Amino acid sequence: MPHAPRPKSVGLHKGEPAPGVAKVDPIIVADGITRTFGGLTAVNVEHLEIPRNAITALIGPNGAGKTTLFNLLTGFDKPDTGSWTFDGKSLSNVPAYRVARMGQVRTFQLTKALGLLTVLENMKLGAKGQTGENFFQGLFPALWRKQDKEIEQKALDLLVKFKLDAKKDDFAASLSGGQRKLLEMARALMSDPVLVMLDEPMAGVNPALTQSLLDKILDLKDEGMTVLFVEHDMHMVRHIADWVIVMAEGQVVAEGPPLEVMQNPAVIDAYLGAHQEIDLGELTGRYTPEGKN
Repeated sequence: MPHAPRPKSVGLHKGEPAPGVAKVDPIIVADGITRTFGGLTAVNVEHLEIPRNAITALIGPNGAGKTTLFNLLTGFDKPDTGSWTFDGKSLSNVPAYRVARMGQVRTFQLTKALGLLTVLENMKLGAKGQTGENFFQGLFPALWRKQDKEIEQKALDLLVKFKLDAKKDDFAASLSGGQRKLLEMARALMSDPVLVMLDEPMAGVNPALTQSLLDKILDLKDEGMTVLFVEHDMHMVRHIADWVIVMAEGQVVAEGPPLEVMQNPAVIDAYLGAHQEIDLGELTGRYTPEGKN
């Protein structure tokens, strides 16, 4: 069933939208984040806040530093300088597995499903605090069997929701690109996250599955989670994002509601160059699974 249109960015920020604008209730606050590779500065973010209980899109041209910033915020890479907090807790020098346990999970542009495990087995791996993972407790099935059944039931319920239940016994390697994206998103929910970070969730997805993925992202917010995602499809961003952050050459160059951001000259310049022309009607047109209207 289609989601009804919702007001965008209402009550998310304080003052005029601009790079680094303060949010009413930020879930992530980052200061002075830099990351260089040799002589290249991939990320140079002075101040950034991600609003809670909203869907935020992180956009920008190729090489803007979006995925590098994702890797830094989730503990998959270490910055040269800077500090940041998640839900009020410092994440500086916290490894990725501990970040996930704290309630901040991510997916990847290239899916990380374990191909030689079944879809259901992949799902069960996403649950945290499993008693059977402890070597000594694992020797006594009575200690973990009940929990394992509960985890399996939760996995099956999520597979039904993501319409992957018919594939539960198939190897993950047999899934299509779009199905793997759905599996990775469903597996992320096994850990009951507070913040879900999606790196190009639509990349390589068959158009037939696009609407299903869009609906699932909207459902995450409706269920009380915060979403931060990287995406290149401007029509998709316009359709589901409450807030948009634009990066170019490692820096945040604009922030704001989708329509305002996409009409910002700095954003148009970042994507197409100062001497290019752009059809703003095309860029800001409503997204449909088949393409623009």
